[in-house]
Amino acid sequence: MRSTVPPVTSRVHAIHLAPGRKIPTKSVDSVEAEAGVGLVGDRYHGAKHRHVTVQSLDDLEAAAEVLGRPVDPGLTRRNITLTTGPIPTRPGERMRIADVDLEVVRIAAPCRLLDDWLGPGAMQALRSPRGGTVFRLLGSGTIRVGDEAVAGPVPG
Repeated sequence: MRSTVPPVTSRVHAIHLAPGRKIPTKSVDSVEAEAGVGLVGDRYHGAKHRHVTVQSLDDLEAAAEVLGRPVDPGLTRRNITLTTGPIPTRPGERMRIADVDLEVVRIAAPCRLLDDWLGPGAMQALRSPRGGTVFRLLGSGTIRVGDEAVAGPVPG
């Protein structure tokens, strides 16, 4: 049975990779996604399930209201920031970014480092549902800033 809910389309606003634990993320224009492995250059490349984290500018703006100051996408340590949400959150739900299919593993829990990187209260401001989602990569390909992201029923 096909879903009658229309897909939600967004765009990739930013891509950040964390080369190691407690090392600042670096902003990149594109990244290679490897199915079952992760994003090339990210510290979680090779992890069993945590391949990529995705957040939206909508959620960062909501967190900024709670925090009382802007939230820089690179300081959240999430890999991909989309222009709009919502981001799927239930395990098994899927989305596609460019030609790469992703499947939800879980909601991304904010870590204590956020208070160090963004200031006191950041961890609380980025709690669910504003903290993003952890996905596993079902497909491989290049993801670039500006690429289309489709959440919900993925065409094809």
